[in-house]
Amino acid sequence: MQNLQRVETGPHCLQGAKLYHHQHRQAGKVRSGLTSVLGVQRFHQQCAEERNSRANMQNLQRDSFALVVPTLNEAGNIETVLRRVQSALEPLSLPYEVIVVDDGSTDETADIVRVRSASDGRIRLIPRQNQRGLAGAIVHGWQHSDADLLGVIDADLQHPPELLPTLLEAMRQGCDIAIASRYAGKNGVQGWNPIRAAISRVSTLAAFPLQKRELRIEDPMSGFFIVRREAIDGLSFETKGFKLLLEILVRARVHSAREIPFHFGIRRAGKSKASAVVALRYLHLLGKLSRNLILRPSPR
Repeated sequence: MQNLQRVETGPHCLQGAKLYHHQHRQAGKVRSGLTSVLGVQRFHQQCAEERNSRANMQNLQRDSFALVVPTLNEAGNIETVLRRVQSALEPLSLPYEVIVVDDGSTDETADIVRVRSASDGRIRLIPRQNQRGLAGAIVHGWQHSDADLLGVIDADLQHPPELLPTLLEAMRQGCDIAIASRYAGKNGVQGWNPIRAAISRVSTLAAFPLQKRELRIEDPMSGFFIVRREAIDGLSFETKGFKLLLEILVRARVHSAREIPFHFGIRRAGKSKASAVVALRYLHLLGKLSRNLILRPSPR
């Protein structure tokens, strides 16, 4: 500690003391003024951040959201899917609609959706006759909506609807696309048959060279994502395949993306649509996208 010392009171000492106190007061004013300026700057920065946050939230609230649920004989799952989707979306105060595109189910899928639609107009059923193909069903549903944000989720409960608010939050923050990813985190495919897991990984790696260098996605095969309409407006997509996301990532006007990790669930009811035909169509899509990239004019 500094000891208190008696100060001499002679003329020179008094003059020096006055000068010292004057300089001390001036330095204090500078420090005080500088602190005030920094405080004002921080205040304005906080206000700007709050305004941006409110603007983003207002933009999301102004944006409308259409979620397509493609179905083919999913009577054992569709009721639960619709209930969980709405439970996830209701707290967001977001205008939304759930569009069930049914490719000629022979079970009670369409009837269950009609009952739900009768009590809630935000649930819509769009039947497709004599048409098959997951990508085609998704695009068909999007074409029947004018929403700003377009999403898709499987009807077999392998995609958790509870992830929708997190995906929408990514869109609120300005992403062009938000993807529920099996490979962005750990244990995304835990419980899978080793052969199925290996095939999925090889298929994903095969798509890697097709992606944009500045936008490498870990799970370009995901079937659970949300994209901005403006990113895909005016584009035509392959309708027979199952891997619409890959084509969007390669061809659409997507400049920013976010992957949200999730665990791919186990099908509880119904039958998987995977088959050798699906694999062949995937290979066809890879070939088509590769040719398009090779023949694409180089930018000048």
